[in-house]
Formats: sequence, C-alpha cells, structure tokens
Amino acid sequence: MLQISRIDLAEARSLIAAATERSQEIGVPMCIAVVDESGYLVAFDRMDTAKITSVSIAIDKAFTAAGARNHTSFYGKVSQPDGPAWGINQTNDGHFNVIAGGIPIIVDGNVIGGIGISGGNSAQDDDVAAHAVNRAGVGEPVELPVSAGAH
Repeated sequence: MLQISRIDLAEARSLIAAATERSQEIGVPMCIAVVDESGYLVAFDRMDTAKITSVSIAIDKAFTAAGARNHTSFYGKVSQPDGPAWGINQTNDGHFNVIAGGIPIIVDGNVIGGIGISGGNSAQDDDVAAHAVNRAGVGEPVELPVSAGAH
C-alpha cells in the first residue's frame, strides 16, 4: 500500500499569503494557484487587478510543477526546438506549462503539491513562487532565481 503525503489547506493558504506579500513588494498583482501532489487545485487567489488571462496559466504552472515533479523553468529550457522535451507543452490536454513560475512543494524528498504564479514576466513569476515557498516554510527551501526582472 502507498502512503501519500499531501499539502493541506492551511499550508496552501500560507503559500498564498507569502506569494501575495512578495507580489506587493515588487508591485505586480498575481494569480496564485496551489495544487496537491496530483495536480488538483487546493487553493487559488487572484489579486485585485491581476490579469484575467493569468488565472489558467497559474493553475497550469502549479499542475505541471506537481505532476512532473520539477520546476516549470526546467521544462522551459528542455522543451526548446531540438531539445529532449520538445513538444511536451502539447501534452496533458495543453495544460503542461513550460513558463517559469511553477515550483513543486517537496517534503522529505516527496512532492506534496505545487505552486503556480502568473501575472508578471516569467522571471517575476518565478521569483514570487520561490519566495512563497521559502517564506511560508512549507516544503524544502528552494533556490531563489538570479533575477526577477524589472521591479
């Protein structure tokens, strides 16, 4: 029998609060999605004036990070033409997202969920996702992106 660890609602809300805090610091309203280990939505928040087009993008980034168990920025690199994952963004009914801003939530080496951020440029989205994981203290710390673009 498998025993599966899963992010809970309180942890998801902590991630959203931390992401909101970072988004306000950089002055970019974001859509923030948190999913469980299977990629199903646990919690979502669209900050005032965040782009409506970012709703599904944030959810898809979180789905990809949890389901594929890696950062969406990784898939952005390996899915370029002639790359080993070329075309992967066409899988999963088009929900596989290769734009930075999706990060898996890992505890004891197991993915318990994922966070997806959309609303800024890809560097800003990745920055907010990484800061959320680190500030909320949910999951193992992640390395902060080198640059979050213009603030």
